[in-house]
Amino acid sequence: MSAPGRSIPPSSPTSPSSPLGTALATIRDRDYLLDRAGVIFKVIGDVHPGTHFLGYVKYYPDARGDRLLFGRTYRQNSVVSKAFGILADRPECYVYSPAVGCVITGVPREDIVTHYSCRQTLTALHQGPALLAKTAVSDDLLAIIDWIVAAGATDVIGVTGSFLVGACNARSDIDLVCYGPHGYEVARALFAERALIRPYEGETLTRLYVRRARYMVGGSFDALMRQEARKLQGLTAAAGAHINCEPLRADGDRTFAGVVAKEVGAISVLARITDHSEGLATPALYGIEVDTVTESTIDEPVVFARRITHLRSYLGAYTGAFRTGDSVYLSGRLVHIQGPDAHSGFGIELTPWSATESFLANLTH
Repeated sequence: MSAPGRSIPPSSPTSPSSPLGTALATIRDRDYLLDRAGVIFKVIGDVHPGTHFLGYVKYYPDARGDRLLFGRTYRQNSVVSKAFGILADRPECYVYSPAVGCVITGVPREDIVTHYSCRQTLTALHQGPALLAKTAVSDDLLAIIDWIVAAGATDVIGVTGSFLVGACNARSDIDLVCYGPHGYEVARALFAERALIRPYEGETLTRLYVRRARYMVGGSFDALMRQEARKLQGLTAAAGAHINCEPLRADGDRTFAGVVAKEVGAISVLARITDHSEGLATPALYGIEVDTVTESTIDEPVVFARRITHLRSYLGAYTGAFRTGDSVYLSGRLVHIQGPDAHSGFGIELTPWSATESFLANLTH
């Protein structure tokens, strides 16, 4: 994979569907950031070091791409760990995160040119629907935005994904985010509006299974569909486009502030969910009790097993997927977490910043 070009975009670039200028409002999880090299980063999490905003490359200049931005051809990236290769010529974008406990990628703060806010984009599209190209999926998105505005929920719902930066086309999915418990409840009401969003059911379940099984390997059809049914997703009423909403933590949430993670090794276990109350928003935090260790890179894994008390996931695929009492198969990093609250101790962490393996969390039955 080639590295992004080094040419510099205009000093005040704006996307056709996200005219946000260059003023930096509060940067939230799943917002996008354009840097001086013309690379667009997707922000991950709300805990960042003073030098960078953590995230991965979502769009980058490449002649092999199929998106047009700022008069250049861009390529989309959907695999977080590939950002390491895309940024191979830019080691300043590699940064150690004490909160995550490993080296990840991010954009240096001084390199940020434009901030694309999920919230502001939703409002901009409502006020200027002509900013979107006339497609069936765009019409569906505008109808959904109208519902959100009528519900008075523009402060707790946002638009992310390709529509956030004007990289959308007729085949685009619709990606939404919601903030905090109130946003989650509003989003649940939205996804219950059958005139706007149809659930995956009947023959469309196979479409969903194929979509998820590519990276959530190891789960049976029935178990994976039960897990997926708990999430905010479906098909738009007219275009039949995939739509999902990722629940994020509320503004000012301090759950992971001051947390330091230290990697011990890798471990795979069968476990039981003991508390899902903090698992309904990304990063998801579940209480767990380990039943059996199936694989481990560390000696005496049973000694650790009885001290593992939680699962922490930066993978949005597992937000809201589990409930107290569920039996799950987990494969991830064994970490020791130190923090200012009761979540300190040993845990299993699922992070997308792994170039060697895919971390998993599947219902077992």
